[in-house]
Order: sequence, then structure tokens, then C-alpha cells
Amino acid sequence: MSDWPEQIFAQLKAADVRQVAYVPDAGHSRLIGMCRADADMRAIPLTNEMEGPAVLAGAWLGGQRGVLLMQSSGVGNCPNMIATSVTCRFPLLMLVTMRGEYGEFNPWQLPMGQGAADMLKQLGSLIYRIDDPETAGSTVEAAAGIAFEGLSPVAVLIGQKLIGTKKFGK
Repeated sequence: MSDWPEQIFAQLKAADVRQVAYVPDAGHSRLIGMCRADADMRAIPLTNEMEGPAVLAGAWLGGQRGVLLMQSSGVGNCPNMIATSVTCRFPLLMLVTMRGEYGEFNPWQLPMGQGAADMLKQLGSLIYRIDDPETAGSTVEAAAGIAFEGLSPVAVLIGQKLIGTKKFGK
């Protein structure tokens, strides 16, 4: 099993991320578990991805750094909220597990899986991508740096080859 979630978790700790907003997702399950188990982090389950940017804006206003964990299909749920990061100049670090890519079985995942990066770019987000587990830590480190120091939205897309493909019925 790849250690990319541990690399990402280490970089979130190094960036002093204290709040982790997330929609439950199998691709993020190990990372979510580590965040929930850490006494210095507050893991905040969301009912919808759209709540994430607002939670993280509040975290920033309260003096804490945060990250939003979601799946590519969730990107389509929150364009207006993602765009507030640009207008209001607060950091928005997003870790997005991709669906609708390599080996996808579910046709409902294809539209946002194929369009998430373009949509995020149109909303003013910088895009980083992880397809190789060896680059997970350094990619999140770079993304966190520009998000928190540049006060901008940054999305790290975690490729489906890295998280693994799901099989129907499993």
C-alpha cells in the first residue's frame, strides 16, 4: 500500500493546518482517519462540498489554516464558493481525489472527472497534480505554500491511478 496519505498528512502538519473540512470519500479515507486521530487538528465533516470554502474562510479569519478534502464530483457543487477565495483574498487549499479517469466504471463520474481541472482554473485556482506517490509530499508542500502565503485558491488533484479504481459492487 502506498504511503502517499502519510506524506500528505506530514505536509499538512508542517504547514500548521488545524482545520480539515471534508466530505466522506474512500479516496481520502486514510488521510481523513489520520486527521481525525490528531489532537491538534479539527476534522469537520460536511454535508456538501459547498460548505467547505465557508468553513475555511472562517478558520482563516479565526487565525487558523485549513484544507478542504473532496472528490472531483464535488467540485461541481461549489463554483461560487470557490470563487469567493479570489474575491475575498483568503487561502483555499483543496485536495481533490479524482474520479472519471483511468479505469472508471461509473459514467456519472465522467463529466466532473474530465472537467474539474478546467472549472477550477476558470474560478481562479492554481492546479497541481499528483500521479506518482513519490511526489505527494512535495506537491502538497508547494501547494500549501502558495495558498497560505499567496492568499489564493490552490487545488491538488490526486489522480485516479494513485487512489485506485473502484469496481462495481465493491
